[in-house]
Amino acid sequence: MRLIEKVWFQGHKAKWLLIPLLLPLSFLFWLISKLRRIGFTIGLSKSVKLNKPVIVVGNIGVGGNGKTPVVIYLVELTRSLGLTPGVISRGYGGQAAHYPYLVTEHSTPVEAGDEPVLINKRCQVPVAVGSDRIASAELLISQGCDIIISDDGLQHYRLQRDLELIIVDGKRLFGNGLLLPAGPLREGKWRLSHCDLVIYNGKAEQNKLTQKPTISNKQANIASLHMSLTATQLCNLATQKKLSIVDFIKLHGKSDVNAIAGIGAPQRFFDTLNANKITIIKQKSFVDHHSFTVTDFSEFNDKTPLLMTEKDAVKCQAFCKNNWWYLPVDAEFSDIEKQMITDKINPLVIQNTPS
Repeated sequence: MRLIEKVWFQGHKAKWLLIPLLLPLSFLFWLISKLRRIGFTIGLSKSVKLNKPVIVVGNIGVGGNGKTPVVIYLVELTRSLGLTPGVISRGYGGQAAHYPYLVTEHSTPVEAGDEPVLINKRCQVPVAVGSDRIASAELLISQGCDIIISDDGLQHYRLQRDLELIIVDGKRLFGNGLLLPAGPLREGKWRLSHCDLVIYNGKAEQNKLTQKPTISNKQANIASLHMSLTATQLCNLATQKKLSIVDFIKLHGKSDVNAIAGIGAPQRFFDTLNANKITIIKQKSFVDHHSFTVTDFSEFNDKTPLLMTEKDAVKCQAFCKNNWWYLPVDAEFSDIEKQMITDKINPLVIQNTPS
């Protein structure tokens, strides 16, 4: 973990030096964000309403909070409700020849970014990437999509939305509660009271830096859900063979593995392996969206299975070895919470029904 992240989330002793230095920049960040929001509120900046409904899945902080599993969950849910979803994404790290870029089965993470490729492969759903989310959404609508799911883009106020879901890391919560760069927040905790659903990824824990926000009068009608990420099987990168975790352990005669993770919260992946009785001999973390090369794996023993996240796997396919595996995860909700999400989406189904 980088020093600044330790300051944000763990209260590292360097905070006494770094936070006072960064607070003026955080104030500037707040001022610019505030003026930008005011611009959209009073009409100085124009927002666009599409002719199809839009669901935004976002977060108020930096780093991986679990948005992608929620996007995948919504793709499957909206399909089950009779809709034809499409996903738009910024495509972080991608370098496509043109934008908006429509992801295909032949697209690479170099072109489209890792998460768009993952979503397209997992769900077989149309995905468009580009910084202009309106252009990306219109491209998908022209392809026959009748509901747009935005992977991130909570702060992209130019695009009007019908439903907002904010994802919060249940372990890290809001760190020290400060705005960038003194803290990890893009917007203050006040933003939670202006969305439709707040989803905590994992059980919300007491945080030594900041507590889970108390529910104000404004938030009284904002439902808070708790999501867990479940993993039941492993997939081989080279052969695409799938094994249950139990069968994987039986096949190898033991559960000892090496593991890597290049996501926003790598320890969550390692903890998931441990929770499934898989013992990690050696683990290595990389920054989120890391562009992997074969040299990143030179320190690992080829005889020991190497496990990684599904997001990392899409970037390692070209040079993978036969004993490299990835762990797909799925968002899981209680039956009551599933119904709460469905109830939020049902009006959008009616909106798409011809009169």
